Amino acid sequence: MATDKTHKIPNAPNLRFPKFEDKWKNYKVSELLNFFPTNSLSWEQLEYDIDSIQNLHYGLIHVGLPTSVNLKHIKLPCIKNEFIPRNYELCKNGDIAFADASEDTNDVAKAIEFTELDNKMVVCGLHTIHGRDKGNLTISGFKGYAFASPVFHNQIRRIAQGTKVFSISNKNFDECIIGIPSKEEQRKIADLFTLIDDRIQTQIGAIEDYKKLKEYLIDKLIKQQDYTMKIGDVIVQRAERNKKGDNYTVLSVSNQKGFIAQSEQFEEREVASEDKSNYKIVRRDDFAYNPARINVGSIARLTNYDGGIVSPMYICFHTYENVLSEFLDYFFESRYFAAEVEKRLEGSVRLCLSYDGLCDIPIQIPNVEKQRAIIQKLDAVSQKIVLEEQCLDLYKQQKDYLLKNMFV
Repeated sequence: MATDKTHKIPNAPNLRFPKFEDKWKNYKVSELLNFFPTNSLSWEQLEYDIDSIQNLHYGLIHVGLPTSVNLKHIKLPCIKNEFIPRNYELCKNGDIAFADASEDTNDVAKAIEFTELDNKMVVCGLHTIHGRDKGNLTISGFKGYAFASPVFHNQIRRIAQGTKVFSISNKNFDECIIGIPSKEEQRKIADLFTLIDDRIQTQIGAIEDYKKLKEYLIDKLIKQQDYTMKIGDVIVQRAERNKKGDNYTVLSVSNQKGFIAQSEQFEEREVASEDKSNYKIVRRDDFAYNPARINVGSIARLTNYDGGIVSPMYICFHTYENVLSEFLDYFFESRYFAAEVEKRLEGSVRLCLSYDGLCDIPIQIPNVEKQRAIIQKLDAVSQKIVLEEQCLDLYKQQKDYLLKNMFV
């Protein structure tokens, strides 16, 4: 790997990185690392904020932990005293831990490196592979990024086993090659990626702060209104039904994306029945939700299509003229609304929110002028969150670009 000039990544914040020399040597991963037994403790056997040995669960590798783990700033769960194993290998600075299973081949063998244990006792747990440099060939901080590179994960994808859940074992590392440069070059690479990761974590923290601000403002503005009524006083169900032969886009409501075309959600195939004559028509700014998924989903407002049809199972409605749909949309994000929904969920196996239950929820509606003022304030914060999330995506693109091009 060599470069003799500064690279600029298109459509990403500028990033200068130092010149590197071609001094790489390939090793089998099994030649580089010694492996140690791990435990199989479940989440029920772990607890945060107790005085005990800390335990790395594979779920934390998949979600939550950065590539480089510094325990001065990160908390791991601890093993409850009654479940502490008789035999275990404590982690050391520079040790690597892989997640040995995932439903996604891209995440099999996802790795973290302990760069600073802060004198804490840590062991590797369920579905992890614990490795340590056996020949002092690497510096602390380099391995985590080397094992995050596409050149390594392309090898893992070829050998991961399974159908629904893919897995590997440390024996698979006999088949994987990793490139190792001089320690001087390792330090340059580790320092660069550490700076990028620090910036990513700072960006994530900023986004979380803006989201908390938005949550606070929604609750504050929603509570300071003129008078109280019920949601049923300001909405009306959508009565239009699709007719045979009409050509509407079939939509679903996704937890994360709101309204989404079924063809997009299910990889260009529709799961709707052939007879869509009873499907409900929704138009721009209409709302819809699945009554059986209100506890895990959301009530979506149609903003990305002029219209479409949804399954008859959905509850669809729109607002009267004296209530702006954007105002009601923000109301549905409030903690007050979530608490009121919780009181009205019905059912045993699957909790549901009926239309009557929704209509029974009290709401405070100001005049249209005040609604617009509230929307304007909340839109400003929402747009800031979108911009900061776009910036975060660009930082991640930088990291992915460098992981792809720096490792051989």
